[in-house]
Amino acid sequence: MDSLITAAARALAVGDPLGALKRVALRDDPPALALRGIAMAQLGDFDRAKALVRRAARAFGRREIVARARCVIAEAEIALASRELGWQEERLDAARATLEARGDRVNAAHARYLAIRRLLLISRLDDAERALAAMNLASLPSALRAIHELSVAGIAMRRIHAAAAREALGRARWAAGQAGVPALVAEVGSLVRALDAPAARRIARGQEQALTLEQVETLLASPCFLVDACRYEIRDAGSVISLASRPVLFALARALAEAWPRDVPRNALIADAFHTRYADETHRARLRVEMGRLRAAVCDAADIRATPAGFELAPRSLHEVVVLARPVEEKHAAVLAALSDGEAWSSSALALALGASQRNVQRALDALGASKKVQSFGRGRSRRWLVSPVPGFTTALLLPAPLPGD
Repeated sequence: MDSLITAAARALAVGDPLGALKRVALRDDPPALALRGIAMAQLGDFDRAKALVRRAARAFGRREIVARARCVIAEAEIALASRELGWQEERLDAARATLEARGDRVNAAHARYLAIRRLLLISRLDDAERALAAMNLASLPSALRAIHELSVAGIAMRRIHAAAAREALGRARWAAGQAGVPALVAEVGSLVRALDAPAARRIARGQEQALTLEQVETLLASPCFLVDACRYEIRDAGSVISLASRPVLFALARALAEAWPRDVPRNALIADAFHTRYADETHRARLRVEMGRLRAAVCDAADIRATPAGFELAPRSLHEVVVLARPVEEKHAAVLAALSDGEAWSSSALALALGASQRNVQRALDALGASKKVQSFGRGRSRRWLVSPVPGFTTALLLPAPLPGD
């Protein structure tokens, strides 16, 4: 490998793509093409980066197995950065196995972390956690240690383990500083700010309070009757009642909890649960039926009592009734939450991450685009969607699956 290629590779390793391009921008040999592709990816031109890396992979000879495997890993990293989450895992696994067999353990570990971060993006937390537990940090460079700790922190934040997340971020900050890669340092700082930002709202007795992740964790562990509007659950005395598949019942439970200890008029309940302002006898009859179903669903934790004006919630314990709500309420909140990381997403990647159909995601994006809340660029398969994060809020931390009909 000549000195220019070596110098360009070192520049890319410390996050200096322009320095790398100065050395290889006019060269078309396979190593230069691969380095140019990585440099373009660091500059954000993912389409050009992907094309260059693929050219490099084709240009390497059949005997250059390691170089071609590294190109596959570079292409997977570009796909991850550009939020193309449907790439073939088998190709990455094969490239990783090749590198491990040839003694390139650092790039093989990098391939494993790419797979782990993809699992984290699509909310397969158990799989990501098992893969992280199998990693050996002893022989890894500082940059990969930082990525490991960032992955640990991401899982902990989504599981609402704030203390564990903060400890992992402290280790990630130290490792990123040792690596001297500005992009890693910036990513650690971004996740620290997300951990410190409000992640949810506490609603009780008509009062609202913004909560950080630590405060959410404390609330979940406290003795209260909790209606969790982030996961569509009711929690009381260690028991959990899931209403994720029963949106009407959850809407009624939330309305009663927000009004507690007062009752809620029937017309208000009909408007909340059935999304209509005009109540007639059929709506009132349906309300009685749904209230009976809710009473049966929560019978171990609370009673639903009829009052002259409407209905009221009566917890069996003496605990306070609290609603845990998203920091920002929006019809298409799940899509906005996924987009809140500031990256450009395709509709297919959003559907994969949210566990929803691509058509429903596309309808949500069209509606958000019409209201100027998101914007897109590109056409066809290369179309990507962007939104600026809501200032001061971390909407992705408590990202729930959407209720049916959302």
